[in-house]
Amino acid sequence: MLVFVIIRIGDNMKRVKISLLLNILIVIFTIFASITMFGGIHFMSEKVFLESSSISMFRFFTVDSNILMGICSLIFIFYDICLLKGKIKEIPSYMYIFKLMSTAAVSLTFLVVFSYLGIIAGYYNMILNSNLFFHLITPLLSIITFVFFEKNNLKFKYSFLGMVPTILYEIYYIINILVHVENGSVSPMYDWYWFVQGGLYQIFFVAPGILLITYLISSGLMKGSKVK
Repeated sequence: MLVFVIIRIGDNMKRVKISLLLNILIVIFTIFASITMFGGIHFMSEKVFLESSSISMFRFFTVDSNILMGICSLIFIFYDICLLKGKIKEIPSYMYIFKLMSTAAVSLTFLVVFSYLGIIAGYYNMILNSNLFFHLITPLLSIITFVFFEKNNLKFKYSFLGMVPTILYEIYYIINILVHVENGSVSPMYDWYWFVQGGLYQIFFVAPGILLITYLISSGLMKGSKVK
């Protein structure tokens, strides 16, 4: 029994160490990608798609979700270190809720990019420059971290909280569309995800559809991490 406990503690500390490493990488990648996009720095190609420099880059859910993830990971680094040093016995539940929301958000970014936007613009174009991290690397690292190395005791009923970032962004996006309607249509300049290019009525299908997808993602993350 004692041997089993020691092994379990060792395994748990190993998970925390890996969580710490992955969270550090997420923070570094988020800072690098944010700085390069903000400054309009193209380190892979001069092609630009779903990318904007300066403050305008924050209109993209991709950027917002990744920065949210970066902030969450930065805070998680502090808790991981405290856990490893024995200053705390466990990470607070509210941090796991924050991590769930952030991970669900970047997971949605990943899914939309590779199941929708990539088909329209080409998958290679979706992973150029800063978007290599925003669309691919950071979402994957975030999913791996949450599912495999950040075991928590959240109840499944909290899975709906994973939709919060998406709901807030949808409110912003819908308002942005409505204020830029001209003759019953909206320019792609303001509908940058092409959600209503076939007609404004599409928003009644797209908005709830994306929320449903986000909930399924959040639920999947919860189940994947084997919470009770």
